Amino acid sequence: MAKFAVILAAAGRSSRFRDKNYKKPFAPLANKAVWLHSAERFVNRSDVKQTIVVISPDDQEYFQFKFAPNTAILGIDVVLGGAERADSIGKALSHVKPDVDFVCVHDAARPCLADVWVDTIFEAAQKSGAAIFAIPVAGTLKRVSSDHKITETVSREGLWEAQTPQVFRRELLMEAHAQRGKPAATDDAQLVEALGHAVTVVPGSPVNLKIATREDLRLAEQALKALPKPKLTGPAHPFADDDMWR
Repeated sequence: MAKFAVILAAAGRSSRFRDKNYKKPFAPLANKAVWLHSAERFVNRSDVKQTIVVISPDDQEYFQFKFAPNTAILGIDVVLGGAERADSIGKALSHVKPDVDFVCVHDAARPCLADVWVDTIFEAAQKSGAAIFAIPVAGTLKRVSSDHKITETVSREGLWEAQTPQVFRRELLMEAHAQRGKPAATDDAQLVEALGHAVTVVPGSPVNLKIATREDLRLAEQALKALPKPKLTGPAHPFADDDMWR
């Protein structure tokens, strides 16, 4: 069985979330923090040997206060990120166990993930070495100037919106980050593409939404109800009480 490490990216600035109390990965959603919904899809899998959450150094004190019991009991490693997303993932990669075969990178703010989707993307990565979820762009695309005037209607033919999880053979992702340059990449597939390595696209789901604004929390709460129930692989978690996950 191939061994996987999972990196949960939670070090962003949450500039669009506009909440004075929470950054989006730490906001409450259905009685637990958003990032914990994401983490739960991985921590109990037999093929996942390590789970890492990357947070901003600015959030270290808050995260330790709120979530230290959760990370301890779930066996999740906490790594401090950098200035940009690629910096944060690069720092997490340096903590990945050397016997891991594949690394899965997932946005901590994508809480609506089904077990069967994880199965699918893990299988695709094992076949090709690099696989991501994405969905075809459905809307009409407009290029807009700084003064909010349309300058061009862009064809959506062949355009897909990238999602996470994104899964890569460990050595491939390590090489991609080692050779990254400027401008900063907005996802890990972009770095792997720069090496000339093909990345397989697996059709994803609009339900796998990324929380960016407070309104997205309401959508996510409904989306969670529509997901297949998670597989039960062990005894009830000792921190199952809702108050312990907030």
